[in-house]
Amino acid sequence: MPELPEVEITARLIGAATRGVVVESALAPGINALKTFDPPLHEIEGRRLDGVGRRGKLFLIALEGELTLLVHLMSAGRLQLFDARASLRDRTSRLLLRLADGRELRLREFGTRQRAWVKLLRSAELDREETLAELGPEAWPEPPSLRSTLDQPRPLYALLRDQHVIAGVGRSWVDEILHRARLSPFKRGSDLDEADAEVLREAIVDCLGGAVDHYARTLALPIPDKLPMPLTVHRRNGEPCPRCGERLEAVFYEDYVMCYCPACQTDGKVLKDRRLSRLLK
Repeated sequence: MPELPEVEITARLIGAATRGVVVESALAPGINALKTFDPPLHEIEGRRLDGVGRRGKLFLIALEGELTLLVHLMSAGRLQLFDARASLRDRTSRLLLRLADGRELRLREFGTRQRAWVKLLRSAELDREETLAELGPEAWPEPPSLRSTLDQPRPLYALLRDQHVIAGVGRSWVDEILHRARLSPFKRGSDLDEADAEVLREAIVDCLGGAVDHYARTLALPIPDKLPMPLTVHRRNGEPCPRCGERLEAVFYEDYVMCYCPACQTDGKVLKDRRLSRLLK
């Protein structure tokens, strides 16, 4: 699932490579992907691309004439730039922006759920767009004071993944952040003291910023279908902890897994599963 670091580097690379290029045609082969009808998609044809930005895990593709494409990858989407144009029978394509220089900007989605979506909005409408308005403050590069932001009787694992609380973190990076901060995923946000909150804030900056820096050093266009995420804890259950050497453990949910180090994060206690675990600190 693309999260803040992956979306950030994609926006940087594609934005730099397409700034000033004119959109020749726009197509939406994924019939469920386009969530708006006014203005119509063909309204962007003949307009210049002014840049690609990011808010949380969403892309904002700015176009000449005060139009913006808001793109949400959901769990299996990718925004990619190609030198050649795709066949309309490409089953992964949800949106195709064919550029005047022969290249193509493509929203693709892998898997069967087809949940990635696009909205074409007038720039004046962005402030009223519900998806953006409901997002919490950015997790990076300057996260807010977490003592007040996370002051809820909910586990940190849930709070940090809640885009209404803080925007940009998902299943992969929350494991890395909590491990870096030496905090239990089941510790309640309302139980954080000032020292814990500051350690967690620093872990967010270090983990997300480090990932962005890693991608900046190692990635170039074309962006691969699957990014090599520099993870040391997430989905590494059974391997030694990169800090203390103890075995990394996991809590398995229906469609995802949460990984942690018992020695570093839960006072040596192994959490068998969410129904049996009652560890809140």
